[in-house]
Amino acid sequence: MRIAMIGTGYVGLVSGVCFSDFGHDVICVDKADQKIDMLKAGDVPIYEPGLDVLMAKNVAAGRLSFTTDLAAAVDGADAVFIAVGTPTRRGDGHADLTYVMAAAEEIAGAVTGYTVIVTKSTVPVGTNRRVQEVVSASNPKAEFDVASNPEFLREGAAIDDFMRPDRVVVGVENDRAAEVMAEIYRPLYLRDFPILSTDLESAEMIKYAANAFLATKITFINEIAGLCEKVGADVKEVSRGIGLDGRIGNKFLHAGPGYGGSCFPKDTAALARIGQDHAHPMQITETVIRVNDEIKKRMIEKIREVCDDRFNGKTVAVLGVTFKPNTDDMRDAPSLSIVPALIGGGAKVRVVDPQGRSEGEALLPGVEWCDDPYAATQEADVVVLLTEWNEFRALNLTEMAKSMNTARMVDLRNIYSRSAALKSGFETYVGVGR
Repeated sequence: MRIAMIGTGYVGLVSGVCFSDFGHDVICVDKADQKIDMLKAGDVPIYEPGLDVLMAKNVAAGRLSFTTDLAAAVDGADAVFIAVGTPTRRGDGHADLTYVMAAAEEIAGAVTGYTVIVTKSTVPVGTNRRVQEVVSASNPKAEFDVASNPEFLREGAAIDDFMRPDRVVVGVENDRAAEVMAEIYRPLYLRDFPILSTDLESAEMIKYAANAFLATKITFINEIAGLCEKVGADVKEVSRGIGLDGRIGNKFLHAGPGYGGSCFPKDTAALARIGQDHAHPMQITETVIRVNDEIKKRMIEKIREVCDDRFNGKTVAVLGVTFKPNTDDMRDAPSLSIVPALIGGGAKVRVVDPQGRSEGEALLPGVEWCDDPYAATQEADVVVLLTEWNEFRALNLTEMAKSMNTARMVDLRNIYSRSAALKSGFETYVGVGR
């Protein structure tokens, strides 16, 4: 199959590379000349483990290429995937569909022969109908169908998620489009991975419902963690106890500083807005959004208490600022709320993150970037564990404690135990929900 992938952001690039590894001929398109030049040179503009190797393999095999020429990429394509950004629109919480509709209009002028136009971007219910209208209006002679194919990629594990998915969701309206999509995903079908074929609206809703449910699960255990601190329970034991129930499961039951990233914040906001627009308020989702914001504020107060109720004059080492490990993504990361509060209160902040500096330098002005945790904690008053990178899971706590001005730890990911920290020389250890 010949595939054009419009957009080389996280979803577009990972999807394009993986489709080419399925054996399809894939052309990835982007308007940013600099990004396309990077990709042609073999450089990956995002951090995703294994993506650089897989990309190089398929470029060398002649199945994967990159261009800024959308018309040339779409010409003769069996399927054109729209994988552009849908950020939260300022002021109203809606997903901004500007890039999606612009791509649809441009695709309309370039299609030759029958083509399936596939929306890979996360979009509100009804968007694929609008794409269909835009293409038909722009090119009444175009022979095409639309399909909805939402992505379910976890940053840091995206290639594995694509190659071994829990499910593939495809929204189509007729057999012809369904046959094209089935051929595209044939390698997964042959390996018995679940492929759910449904209508357009259901496919669009599945994406939002899944992310809202996961955000709810995270927020629930974070709220339980706050209560555990009040009553003397250990949230890690509580999480294990409820996670062993097969109806609940143990995933997304790790207490921390709140969810962030490219999906959960914007998708919960969009779902809440969709509910409001249809006079069906999504009350649970709206509460999840509010509570998640409150949790981040609670983390700031937790750090403040360890800092003798004041940040002014304190040196704080922050380990990890990306929203999760194995990514360089800083979008809506808890660090973007917590670190500015430290600096605004007068603290000197040192930061260590294996991949976060490229984005973090612009997003976190005023911090000092360090190469390793031991340099960051030298003569510091407090160390805050904010992202659970593997590099931070086996620190020499004894060495770290000795080098600090006052050996105090705020572990917002519950990586260590209080007994281990105190035994290593820390005078104070504070976790979440313990």
